[in-house]
Amino acid sequence: MKIIYNDGHVDECPADDELHVIRHTAAHILAQAVKHLYPQAHFAYGPATEKGFHYDVDLGDVKLSDEDLKTIEKEMQAIVKQNLPIKPFALGREDAIKLMQERGEIYKVEHIGDLPEDATLTFYQQGDYIDMCVGPHLCYTKALKAFKLTALSGAYWKNDKNNKMLTRIGGIAFRNQEELNEYLKMMEEAEKRDHRRLGKEMDLFHFEDVAPGDVFWHPHGWTLFQPWIDYERRRQNNAGYVEINTPQIMDRVLWETSGHWDWYRENMFTTTIEDRVYCVKPMNCPGGMLVYKLQPHSYRDLPLRMGELGLVHRHELSGALHGLFRVRCFTQDDAHIFMTWDQMKDEIKNVVRLFDEVYSVFGLTYQIEVSTMPEDHMGDVKDWDFATETLKAAVTEMGKDFIINEGDGAFYGPKLDFHLSDSLGRTWQCGTIQLDMQLPERFELEYTGADGEKHRPVMIHRVVLGSIERFIGVITEHFAGAFPLWLAPVQIKILPIADRHHDYAKKVCAELDAMGFRVEVDERSEKIGYKIREAQLHKIPYMLLVGDKEVEDGTVSVRKRGEGDLGASSVQDFATGALEDVKSKKIW
Repeated sequence: MKIIYNDGHVDECPADDELHVIRHTAAHILAQAVKHLYPQAHFAYGPATEKGFHYDVDLGDVKLSDEDLKTIEKEMQAIVKQNLPIKPFALGREDAIKLMQERGEIYKVEHIGDLPEDATLTFYQQGDYIDMCVGPHLCYTKALKAFKLTALSGAYWKNDKNNKMLTRIGGIAFRNQEELNEYLKMMEEAEKRDHRRLGKEMDLFHFEDVAPGDVFWHPHGWTLFQPWIDYERRRQNNAGYVEINTPQIMDRVLWETSGHWDWYRENMFTTTIEDRVYCVKPMNCPGGMLVYKLQPHSYRDLPLRMGELGLVHRHELSGALHGLFRVRCFTQDDAHIFMTWDQMKDEIKNVVRLFDEVYSVFGLTYQIEVSTMPEDHMGDVKDWDFATETLKAAVTEMGKDFIINEGDGAFYGPKLDFHLSDSLGRTWQCGTIQLDMQLPERFELEYTGADGEKHRPVMIHRVVLGSIERFIGVITEHFAGAFPLWLAPVQIKILPIADRHHDYAKKVCAELDAMGFRVEVDERSEKIGYKIREAQLHKIPYMLLVGDKEVEDGTVSVRKRGEGDLGASSVQDFATGALEDVKSKKIW
């Protein structure tokens, strides 16, 4: 695939850059189509993204609909067919401003104004459309083979809520129609698996405008939530963690000490009580520092692993909220590990082993990303280098691969991020291991070494699932709501065929309940076919039908999700097999 660079030369596109160039060119063609249909349009930014492309546009009072997307897409197709050459040129800053002013591109003018005075700016032109861009691009519009507009949303100019809200038009583009069709098929499947839709169908949770970004858990949803807590506690206990809990609201002074007041203030909720400013905690770590600091510690106490299943609040913009994936209030399966520098590598390995144990339960694989020192950071570069190399060495010695994410570490230390792959091949960043050399220093944490002297510990921030709410959303879509037996909110639904079978159904229910199963009886005076269909909609793992024959024989008729009718069984025989599935956390 040939592409044209901003200096005018044409070359073969590196394979890893093909999708980026295709999508970047698609954004320009999108803008041209919009300008044809809406001459009053002013354009902001139009980047290629990991999953497609978009352009932010000021359309004045015009509000676009899904039907308008079809019209814009049709105009894009017409531009593609014209096979317009795409040509670059360069201008000095003053001439660039003049050109954009002449074309009425007020946002481009403002953007140029933010650039250095001696800047030379490059533009790309196709037909009557000119856009400021560093390129590269396809050489002709006809080289854009497969694309589709998919989304409308809002976006603030420069991502600043104080600026005007623009219309964001989003789309996808691929090398050919086959790739596009494959993606659309995957998206269709993703739509069926959307956790928001399944949450409603399965009566798990909902959201309300009175509490944007906060989850209203229904009985079955809250039942689904609890096994996560129990499972996490068991795993942490087995791995040598102790559990703590810290207050929801703490004085601003604590967050000034931690550095979050300067680095994270805009994402924090605050309140004033008796002239003191308090923060609703957006993370658990400062409280953990105070717990550690209260007692003296020896090197013999380390590593000290403190877990906290803490509720945290973050001031996310309303436009960023998305079901369970992005909320303002969530439960973080947090832990802080205090250790000596010599213990760092072994503790990293221990945490990775814990990740392996948890993720394998759900059949999830992952890619590790090592995020290095950002430009804006705290602490000594030598400490950063040592910590980063220790992270790399730990995962390498475990036989695991990783990629480097330059400059994306936390302000206090480098980190490992774990990107999980679900059943549709989508990736989700969940687990993280963050080294922190700064909070122990800022809170003056100490331990007494073997030499009798005071030393500063180093610390790991660790989350396995990240946000339990978000992970439930991920797993809901991963399993399409068909949760493994051990996790299902209702594991067994007993369906009496007629009212006269209710007493026997309740007896069976009591037996299974005593064994630890989450079991319900459907006592409604509905036809058995209706009860079965509803249980299937709620993706219940087992249905036990009871009628005259079952009452007479003291048995149940077993239906298994995905397999159908398994025939008659004694309650004990059924329970023995089901308990084994629960114990082994079998996926089916």
